Amino acid sequence: MTISLGTASAAPGESDTGRLDVGDTRDGSSVGLPVAVINGADDGKRLYLQAVSDGDELNGLGVIRRVVPKIDPTELSGSILVVGIVNYFGFQVAEHRNPIDDRKLNRTFPGDHNGSSSERITAAVFDAAKTADYILDLHQGSTSRMIDEVRVRCGRRHGLHSECLKLAKVFDCGHVLDQKGPEGQLARVAPDEGVPTIDPELGGAVGFDETSIQRGVDGVFNVLRYYGFLDGDVSTNRQTRAKRFDQYGAPAGGIVDFRVELGARVSAGDTLFEVTDPFGRIEASVTADTDGVFWRSRRLPQVATGEYVCSVGTNVDSY
Repeated sequence: MTISLGTASAAPGESDTGRLDVGDTRDGSSVGLPVAVINGADDGKRLYLQAVSDGDELNGLGVIRRVVPKIDPTELSGSILVVGIVNYFGFQVAEHRNPIDDRKLNRTFPGDHNGSSSERITAAVFDAAKTADYILDLHQGSTSRMIDEVRVRCGRRHGLHSECLKLAKVFDCGHVLDQKGPEGQLARVAPDEGVPTIDPELGGAVGFDETSIQRGVDGVFNVLRYYGFLDGDVSTNRQTRAKRFDQYGAPAGGIVDFRVELGARVSAGDTLFEVTDPFGRIEASVTADTDGVFWRSRRLPQVATGEYVCSVGTNVDSY
């Protein structure tokens, strides 16, 4: 059976690229998201893969541009639908939000075909996503410094929670945040449609980060092999799981010096960072409230009083 997404159309054993129409720009030119269809020679399940729903999060695009050329549709069972850049307008200007309606696009799922710019985009891609058996929504920690991790956002009481958690384990980033996400996130909304979904957060970078991109490529191929799209065995490794975040702000303005590395285990009372004045005099020292993993931190050293500095993943276990 021929499979289509926008103008991309592929018969069994073929692949194609094209554009998915999502409206017009301010000068009336049409906007088409870059899409791909990989239709396996053999029947099987369907994977939906997308990136750049936040316009400055590019590592997911780095993954897609490596994964798609490596997949031979004649060796594939099932099909893969890909949207390479979801937040078209944010991507053009390297901004996190969609500048047309000033909305965070990954808070607008399932979208609205007659709504704002972001709602129309998410409605178009969600029409494709909800036809899949599994969804990978590739992100990164914006331009902050962050460990590679996978987020399970449906909530631990959801009927598909165990399937989403399993998908996160197969992706194998090493760390998982298992915390119910905000309304409008794809990884929260799609499980309500019966589709196991995860949100891999591939580090944090300005531009591409090679290590995180490669981890994402490996994760996608783990999923393809484990779920039978491609031949090959995958061993699932134990993951370090956090069930919540503690966020820390600056108690004083100045320059931040971190005292722990990303991914390090911390204990309650450990110093996370100090704030100095421009001459190196310590103005404040901040310690961890609870045990956890040093998960995320700001990239630039200068801070104002109360400004975000870092996050620690807490309620940590392994599975």
